[in-house]
Amino acid sequence: MTQEVIALASDHAGLALKMALIDELKALDFAVLDLGTETSASVDYPDYGYRMAAALADGKAARGVIVCGSGLGISMAANRYPWVRAAVCHDVTSARLSREHNDANVISFGERLIGIEVAKEALRMFLTTPFAGDRHVRRVTKLGTPPEKPSVS
Repeated sequence: MTQEVIALASDHAGLALKMALIDELKALDFAVLDLGTETSASVDYPDYGYRMAAALADGKAARGVIVCGSGLGISMAANRYPWVRAAVCHDVTSARLSREHNDANVISFGERLIGIEVAKEALRMFLTTPFAGDRHVRRVTKLGTPPEKPSVS
């Protein structure tokens, strides 16, 4: 059986948590695609959010994990692409709901905002929770096909 590949990317502020999550994924028998960064030298988080989007688009991974200081900036970068549904999660409940209701394919963490053990628990929830489908399909479809210009009327 082929291992599912999970891609991970972080900036310098998320490096330590990314490394801990890599170890967790390996312990759970997932294959890991590390998209960087590799050092604590300052880098720009959008570059790593874009790398995640590219890995998903190229089929190198179906799901991913991104980390920066808050989880917000890197998720904003990744979510610029319609095939990415990156959810910033702070606990197992947000991780579960991101999968059940939003069919998130990327989980985003803020290293400065979440502890390693909580992040591991949230990651496990993210990886094991199926999309609920049903009424959520219509909404998730809209996420991938935004209107040309939203109406304000």
